[in-house]
Amino acid sequence: MSVDFGCIAWHEEGRWSVNSLTSTRDIGSIIDSIKAQQTNGGAIALIAIEDEFVIIARALGDQMQMMISDVTYALDYEVAAELIEVLDLEFPEEEDESQPGGDLDLLNDLGVSEMELLSILDDTELYPDEQLEAIANRLGFGEQFNQVIESN
Repeated sequence: MSVDFGCIAWHEEGRWSVNSLTSTRDIGSIIDSIKAQQTNGGAIALIAIEDEFVIIARALGDQMQMMISDVTYALDYEVAAELIEVLDLEFPEEEDESQPGGDLDLLNDLGVSEMELLSILDDTELYPDEQLEAIANRLGFGEQFNQVIESN
């Protein structure tokens, strides 16, 4: 059986810190966790829901940016439906094609462009936790990310 995984990362005094995220299925709780970890560089939540999809959220000042790797999961998962609502995206239909939604450029200023993010998320060889690991590596906290995964 696959499980959810979530971590929150923040950059402070030139280094990354990473902790596990206790709630992965409640958007309000995820937002609260990120905002509670405010630093100059903001905080980022990386979340894998089962072996299905990825949610990335980032707070920078008062601005909240969020994305989902596939909006069609809103049909089957409450957390995805909640995120679609928060992002004010059109709710998907049964016949809609798989596609990401939200702020796809949310990691741009940290060195992961929208195109690079999409290429990681489009890699069907990778499970969601592996996609998040690739993103964490690109952002510079892959080692801490792996420690948090292994301690879960």
